[in-house]
Amino acid sequence: MDSQLLRDLKSLLGSQAVLHRPEELMLYEYDGSVEVARPNCVVFPRTTADVLAIVKLANQYQTPLVGRGAGTGLSGGALARKGGILTVFSRMNRILEIDIENQRATVQPGVVNSDLSAAVAHAGLHFAPDPSSQKACTIGGNVSENSGGPHTLAYGVTTNHVLALEAVLPTGELIRIGSPALDAPGYDLLGLFVGSEGTLALITEITVKLTRLPEAVKTLLAIFDSLDDATETVVDITARGITPAACEMLDGWTLRAVEAYVHAGFPLDCAAVLLLEVDGVAEAVQQHAEEVADICRAHRAREVRVARDAHERDLLWKGRKNAFGAVGRLSPTYYVQDGVIPRTKLPATLRRINEIGLKYGFQIGNIFHAGDGNLHPLILFDARDEAQFRGVVAAADEIIQFCIEMGGSITGEHGVGMEKDRLMPLLFSDADLDVMRAVRDAFNPQGLLNPEKIFPTTKGCGEIHVRPLPLAGTPSA
Repeated sequence: MDSQLLRDLKSLLGSQAVLHRPEELMLYEYDGSVEVARPNCVVFPRTTADVLAIVKLANQYQTPLVGRGAGTGLSGGALARKGGILTVFSRMNRILEIDIENQRATVQPGVVNSDLSAAVAHAGLHFAPDPSSQKACTIGGNVSENSGGPHTLAYGVTTNHVLALEAVLPTGELIRIGSPALDAPGYDLLGLFVGSEGTLALITEITVKLTRLPEAVKTLLAIFDSLDDATETVVDITARGITPAACEMLDGWTLRAVEAYVHAGFPLDCAAVLLLEVDGVAEAVQQHAEEVADICRAHRAREVRVARDAHERDLLWKGRKNAFGAVGRLSPTYYVQDGVIPRTKLPATLRRINEIGLKYGFQIGNIFHAGDGNLHPLILFDARDEAQFRGVVAAADEIIQFCIEMGGSITGEHGVGMEKDRLMPLLFSDADLDVMRAVRDAFNPQGLLNPEKIFPTTKGCGEIHVRPLPLAGTPSA
């Protein structure tokens, strides 16, 4: 890296806020995906003025610039694929304002998701988007990826809870888009920036909605001896016009891994469980819980448990939200996918996922947001084995291709990043991709901000190519 650029960054931020030694950079060449890419340096701004100055230096030295939150992403979106400056927002972690009366909060991007909910719980409010990594992931990262979570079915994804943004464009301008008001005039730039995966701007301030905590909550665990019965139950619940706050599914293999780790009380001898939650006013919650339980039993659930108190509810959710960690105890590596399908296609898709696992010789655990058809198959493998790595990528691609054939998508909440860029032509035409590139280029004309993300690096072929095995400790070219 240019030594003068390093000196300028240290002069701007202080030497303690700039990392550049190889042993330091190794910590930032990973996220939660299987991708690897090492930056040339890592910087930690504290203010919007710091970010503006970093962008100015990136332009001056024509070096790539990538934003990063907590590193919990699952698509390589916050990795420095072309090297350059990795801007980590962990020190921009202040809650700037809480407006209880109007149910608003303004935060810096490094605020941890669950910390905001904890800060407003005394007022009976919370920040509704709840990714499984909410105790670690940051709101800036949630905005960049348009994160979802178990309660997406009823409450929506991140974009449904963002009112305004302050951001620094890669050309150096500071902009404010959106408004604390519910209906801002002009183009909906807010909708464009949320979910743009860090390719349009570095976000420095976020104004979000706060949601009233429900008066009552009922959490149910439905236990099934057949995977098809569980998936068909999900279809029936939504077909009857019932919208649970959450509807999660774990197959038998996955829940046994979770139970060994968390001891949440999951049964060890079933094919699948549904973790269902209904909330709202007390009278309606009781009625909806009974209706949901009746539907489960109609589809041959052998047992439907209702959490007796907050402790039991928290334990069930602890099991769900620690599932990835539980699987990590059983394999050196796993590859988590993020396909989306219509709910009615759940039974056929799960059967196909299991067939793909057998075809390639991989154990696949299934855990997903069943209510909105967002699948998270976990493919266990050893990344040190090149043949296994190539096999797991091929298996994952087959799963995603099948999701598309079922009328779905390549990602529901993890983003495209550098993991699925090559798959975009399966979903979009050349004309579609050209329009998206034109939008990116309008804000990011030199391509310095988060380069080689979202879009395939070659156009038109529409073919899937297995990427090279990432070598730990080697910068990505």
